[in-house]
Amino acid sequence: MHHALGAPEALTITASIRPRIEAIDGQFRPDAADHDQLLSIRTTLAIDYHPGAFFVGGEIWDVRGYLERDRSSTRTGEVNALEPIQAYVGYQLGDALGRDTTSRVTVGRFTQDLGARRFIARQRFRNTTNSFTGAKLDWSNKRGDEALFFWTMPQNRLPNTSARVQRNAVVLDHEGTDLQFFGGSFTRNGVLGGSVQVYAFGLTERDTPRFATTNRHLFTPGIRLSRKPDKATADYEIEATYQTGRARDSDEADNLTNLDVSAYFLHLEAGYTFAAGWSPRVALQYDLASGDSGRAGKLGRFDTLFGARREYGPTDLYGLFQRSNMSSPAVRLELEPSDRTEGYVSYRAGFLSRAQDSFAATGVQDKTGRAGKFAGHQFEGGVTHDLISDRVKLAAGAVYLIKGRFLTLAPNAPTTGDTLYGFTDVTFSF
Repeated sequence: MHHALGAPEALTITASIRPRIEAIDGQFRPDAADHDQLLSIRTTLAIDYHPGAFFVGGEIWDVRGYLERDRSSTRTGEVNALEPIQAYVGYQLGDALGRDTTSRVTVGRFTQDLGARRFIARQRFRNTTNSFTGAKLDWSNKRGDEALFFWTMPQNRLPNTSARVQRNAVVLDHEGTDLQFFGGSFTRNGVLGGSVQVYAFGLTERDTPRFATTNRHLFTPGIRLSRKPDKATADYEIEATYQTGRARDSDEADNLTNLDVSAYFLHLEAGYTFAAGWSPRVALQYDLASGDSGRAGKLGRFDTLFGARREYGPTDLYGLFQRSNMSSPAVRLELEPSDRTEGYVSYRAGFLSRAQDSFAATGVQDKTGRAGKFAGHQFEGGVTHDLISDRVKLAAGAVYLIKGRFLTLAPNAPTTGDTLYGFTDVTFSF
């Protein structure tokens, strides 16, 4: 298409098709199929026109799913047919906000990655992505410092019934002032051999006739220090986040009780990349996200907002871990056999922060706490290989979850045995 239009330098057109087949056996979610599979096809088309200071762009994702079973866990995280996820205009301010700086204002619908992508992310592994309508200001300077300020209305993905999702119904997503997300971030480069990022996000939410909510009014400040991996070098990452405000503990229509929120998240990581064949990197990781104790008038479960969860394992039909009521140490080995091939293996243990709250993303809960805090052992491996550089990429991965006492004995835990999951996909880029 770009060549048909005369290949103007100011115009960028990209497209991709990614078919993926995945399957799960030994389900850990209550009320979902014991074993399931999904053939998904994600098709994307993005256009950006940047002839000068002004720019305009848009992007469409079409994500469809097939072969799901009855009672499939497939929802709008896996299927979202024919959705315009971006439609924006903007202006490049140049150095108007300081010498040797670059800044720009963007207005419309857009996607966004920020920091380690734990609270704001454009999804990569997951089939569908977060999208926001509003305005943002991006700023950077020559030494690598960056800042972002934004006010948005996040998209509620539709349709919101499993039957229509499984029919691949085309329903445009919804945004409105009933859900607002805003805040800012500043990253300083050259600190402790890496960078330091400070941020603060606000979220306000209210019920509408179309969407029942937990009426969240949250303030989430945090700090992240990190050093990127490099050969023959140690790297690290420390991120600490606090969350306060008020919310309800369910979205049931008759629940009108607002609770005081006090929650937290912590990520610790230390790694080393060896200057040897295959560039092996070994990393020790630990993640802690608070859960709810059931204390009257209080809510302690951390909300991950609009972040990605891929660092804890595959999402979509799997997606065991999320930053809620989780205490999880892990070890990871990454390898690069060639410039076109990358692989990894990892082990992660899952514990509950609070025995009475549901574990991570499972929905499994024992309000008495008698099932204990140990959820299980997760073993994972994966590989990616460029079949044709920048054009065709193959990816595959598998997970084996040995369920622990909690995922076996909790009152609503499925009696399906340990969990096996695998996926294979091919991405064609144009």
